[in-house]
Parts: sequence; C-alpha cells; structure tokens
Amino acid sequence: MRREKLGIERTTDTLLVKRMDYFLIVPILLLTTIGLFVLNKVLSDGFGDAYPGNLYRQVAAAFAGCVITLIICLLDISFMRPLGWCIYLASVFLLILVPLDGFSLADQWGADAWLNLPVIGNFQPSELAKIGLVMVAGDLFGQMSDNKISFVKGFALIALVYSFPVLLILMQPDFGSCMVIVFSFVCILFVWGLKYRYFFLALSTAIVGGIPLVWLFYLEPYQKRRILSLVFEGSDPQAEYNLLRSQQCIASGGLSGNKTGVSISVPVKWSDFIYSAISEHLGFIGTTAVIIVAFFFLCRALYVASTTKRKAYSYIVTGLTGSFAFHFIENMGMSVGLLPITGIPLPFVSQGGTAMMVNFISFGIILNISMNRGAE
Repeated sequence: MRREKLGIERTTDTLLVKRMDYFLIVPILLLTTIGLFVLNKVLSDGFGDAYPGNLYRQVAAAFAGCVITLIICLLDISFMRPLGWCIYLASVFLLILVPLDGFSLADQWGADAWLNLPVIGNFQPSELAKIGLVMVAGDLFGQMSDNKISFVKGFALIALVYSFPVLLILMQPDFGSCMVIVFSFVCILFVWGLKYRYFFLALSTAIVGGIPLVWLFYLEPYQKRRILSLVFEGSDPQAEYNLLRSQQCIASGGLSGNKTGVSISVPVKWSDFIYSAISEHLGFIGTTAVIIVAFFFLCRALYVASTTKRKAYSYIVTGLTGSFAFHFIENMGMSVGLLPITGIPLPFVSQGGTAMMVNFISFGIILNISMNRGAE
C-alpha cells in the first residue's frame, strides 16, 4: 500500500515537472540571479552595518517567492477566480488602512503608500491591487465574451471594481501605480476586441481634457519639474540630478563593467535606478542581456495568452504581462532619459522583499495558466 502511495506521489511530481513551462521559468530565474548579483555589489558599498543583512532579506524574499510560485502552480486552474477576488479584496482592505495606520514614508518618497506590517515590514498594497484588478477584470471580460453577462452589466461591474482602489491609490498619491493599472487594463481591452477608433477617441479625449486637469490639480511641483526637464533638457539641473548621475553610471560600465574600482553615486541606486547599477557592474553586455531576457519572457507570456483556450485566463495573462512590460520599459527608459522619472522598480531585480514576492505571485499565476492552457 505504501509503495503504491509513493508511486502515485512520484507520478504526480513527475507530471508537474513535465508540465512546467521552462521558457517562462528560466528568464525569471536569470533576472533574479542578475538582480541578486548586482544588489550584492551595490549594498556592500555604503550601507555599513546594514550589509549583508539587507542582502539576506532579498535572498529570503526570492526564495519565498519561488515557494509561493510553486504553491500557485499546484492549485487547480478553477481556483484562479476565487484567488483573484481574494487578492482584490485583501488589497482594498490594505489600501483603506494606509492613511489610517499612522505610518508614513511621504517625507522620504513623496507618497503615503506603505504599511508597516508585523514580520513582513514595509508593504505597498497597490502592488497587490495591480494583480487583483487584472484577475477580476479578466474574469468579468471572460464572462462578457461567453455571453454570461451583458456588456452593460459587465462594464458597470468593471467600473465599480476599478474605481475604489484607483481612487485610494490616487489619494496617496501614487501616479506611477495608477499608470501601470491603466496600461494593463488597456492591454486587456485590446485583446478582448476593442476597436481602434474607440481607443483613439478615448486617447484624444484624455489628452485634450485629462492631461491639463492632471497637470493643474494633481501633479506635485517636483513631478512637473521632472517632466519639464525631460522635454527641455538642461532647463532644471536640480530636477535632472538623478538622471544625470544615472547616465554617468551607465556610461562608466563600458562593454563589460566598470574596471576602475570607483563607484558612481546614484540616488536610489538599489531600486529605482538599479538599471544603472547593472551597467556599472556588468556593462553593455549585462544591460543587453537583461533586455533580451525580459523581452523573451514577455513574448513567451503573450504566447501563453494567445494559446489559452478559456478567454478569461487569456485576459488575465495579458493584463499581468502588460503590467510587467510597463515596469520593464519605464524603469529602463527613465534610467537613460527616454521617459519621466517615476518610482517604478525593475521586476525581480530591484531591492524590495514584498515587491519580489508580489512579482512571483504574478509569475505563479501566469505559470499556472500556462500549465493548464488546454483547460476549458
């Protein structure tokens, strides 16, 4: 009896290993390894007694993220819908707590967007909201595609689902997270079948009516200076300081990394400007490798979305992939001066234990759907 039991367990384990999508797994493991290598270099220089404890916490977060991914992969695909609603409701509850808990990092980061949770430490609920919103929206769009609910009811529910958490995030204010949420939603809309003319109509309306309102009533003075300094290069040396240091750091890396032994100081080098640190320590070869690996992962994820039979799962993968793509493009683009500077980290690379685990939750969902692409 015991032998039969062991045989069943081994068969299950073997099937799980065979079903794993290694075209998704390998790029993520490569990005995580590169991130830990570069962070070891960055954190060992100038962090004093905090090192190597801060590095160990990042390693522990990466390991915990891998365990979370494995657990999600073991779930039946039918659990994706309740999982999405659980993540969404948990994120809304935590977002409500942000302005009420008495803990704020607004003086340091310009937004009250974090909670100080026991054991976990600083946690940003908006990261969890990005996943929950995509999963719930994907499910609702899937029900509309399958004619289970009408378009009117579906869009009314989607508007209700998005309005409350987005409003809470805007109040923090965290404009970067809102841009990620909007971008992932637009990606789902395209895959669902929104006609181009409606998109361009909405885009032109937002440009004409929305941008002036956001500029006048929402953006902080430092955010306006960042945008103006990007458009009019050299107009505000103070606003361009972070960008100039990042560009100098990237240039110092050369082909295979800075060999002089002189490190260039860049603000938030371990997180927002981690791409400059990759160039400094791995050079053009390292930054190119990160771009190629990230691009391969995104392409594979989109392939998974296009080959998944159930439309709701396809929409979920599309939204999560769009969120990852926005993070990759924005972080790299702002580091070289192509995009405005925002507090958007580089997935699986930037320091941040909770961000690392949340990224692995998104990855686990994509991997689970990839393993069950034929499920109806």
